[in-house]
Amino acid sequence: MKRLLLTTAIATSAALALTACGTTEPAADDAKKSAEPITLTDSTGEKVELAGPAKKVVGTEWNVVESLISLGVDPVGVADVKGYKTWDTAVPLTNEPKDIGTRGEPSVETVAALKPDLIVATTDLPPAAVKQLRKVAPVLTLKAADAADPIGRMNADLDAIAKATGTTQKSEELKKQFQAKLDEGRKKLADAGLAGTRYAFADGYVMSNQVSIRPYTSGSLIGAVNEKLGLKNAWTVKGDPAYGLGTTDVEGLTTLGDVQFAYVGNDGDAGSTPFTGVLAKDKVWTSLPFVKKGNVHRLPDGIWMFGGPESMTQYVDSVVTALTK
Repeated sequence: MKRLLLTTAIATSAALALTACGTTEPAADDAKKSAEPITLTDSTGEKVELAGPAKKVVGTEWNVVESLISLGVDPVGVADVKGYKTWDTAVPLTNEPKDIGTRGEPSVETVAALKPDLIVATTDLPPAAVKQLRKVAPVLTLKAADAADPIGRMNADLDAIAKATGTTQKSEELKKQFQAKLDEGRKKLADAGLAGTRYAFADGYVMSNQVSIRPYTSGSLIGAVNEKLGLKNAWTVKGDPAYGLGTTDVEGLTTLGDVQFAYVGNDGDAGSTPFTGVLAKDKVWTSLPFVKKGNVHRLPDGIWMFGGPESMTQYVDSVVTALTK
């Protein structure tokens, strides 16, 4: 769970300082991708120039790694391979990439040894680390998240990676498939009489015997997906400007009232399952109306809450199944 906290803490400050992902020109044409050079302007305003579609790519964040694999590009280097396998099961690694270190502090020496022709990072990565990586290969730095338009941000990042790798056609397919999944999920919930249901999604963690809970507000990626499904976000707390995540504790859950409550934990990450752990016998938790009614849903492990279209497709399937069973 420390990995999740790192992501959020860094992203909150970094996203405020950096501009939105810029333009791309000219876009890679899948039909001509073997020959034409590509120039992109990334989220930090830096120009990224490639001789052609990138083939040997390193990813420093799990969302960009997921996007690369979804687009048919197996990264040669991935940060925290074990963590990716634990938290992102929608798009498994199909090769055996080199582990380049942590997401917040990748090993420049390890990345250099891979001789990549592109490194894809996000604004979660400290600028000093990006500066070092630029000495190794072109770095495409993408805005990690944007609470003002979470789904738009996800799609824009996917498009940027697709243009850098000559896979724009696949990107369009992924976006269409995701939209179809949203439409399908919305219809299933409506048919079940669940349109407008008050719903609260969260994750939680335990550190030093203290339970912290993160509400996913409407500015979070999952919060935005929930609203596309026709659910009403029950959280009233304020989320951060990047990830749309709030903070509360078990007492804070008393404000939710009668809702459907869902969460993601992970048996492979100690401390990420307080709802079935230390809270199981907590009097505040057990007295909550949605707990008493059995309206608490643990969604499957391995749904990466900050992933790409395929993680969000996995999420849609899981929440529709949980609410309609």
